[in-house]
Amino acid sequence: MPNRPQSLAQLFIAFTRLALQGFGGVLAVAQRELVERLGWLSKEEFVETLAIAQVLPGPNVVNLSMMVGDRFFGLRGAVVALAGMLLAPAVVVLGLAAIYGELARYPAAVSALRGMGAVAAGLVLATGIKLLPALKTSPLGRPLALGLALLAFVAIGLLRWPLFHVLALLGGGGMALAWWRLRK
Repeated sequence: MPNRPQSLAQLFIAFTRLALQGFGGVLAVAQRELVERLGWLSKEEFVETLAIAQVLPGPNVVNLSMMVGDRFFGLRGAVVALAGMLLAPAVVVLGLAAIYGELARYPAAVSALRGMGAVAAGLVLATGIKLLPALKTSPLGRPLALGLALLAFVAIGLLRWPLFHVLALLGGGGMALAWWRLRK
């Protein structure tokens, strides 16, 4: 059985820390914090919770935080985890926006932001690779799950299909197939 947060304050601090560590790449940090460092979720639980979070409207990691908070403390936990994810980053972003208004005319500042985007993409890819072993217990199995991921990459990255259509087609198809396999 995984560990659990001992208080709402600990939950708030954990999600504030998580949010402040991972600008643009919070998902990688979330996996490391919630699974490896805190032990609140197993790898499989993280993957399952993330899968649900990705289907819900809104940012994946925000949905994830509310589900983790709800799991341990109900509605109060969901609200506290959400506050932890949003409060400090909102203050930081507002401060950075004010500063960026002054720095936007400098090419080095614009290049630095582009570099941060590449780092965030790398963090997301690294997290995906780190979570591959958890696909062994997926009802789809590793080959089919990886095939769906490849199809999603082709549809979005190469064919430039809208994300909504890809989610509806591949996400819906994957969920239907998983449901069918679980029924057997």
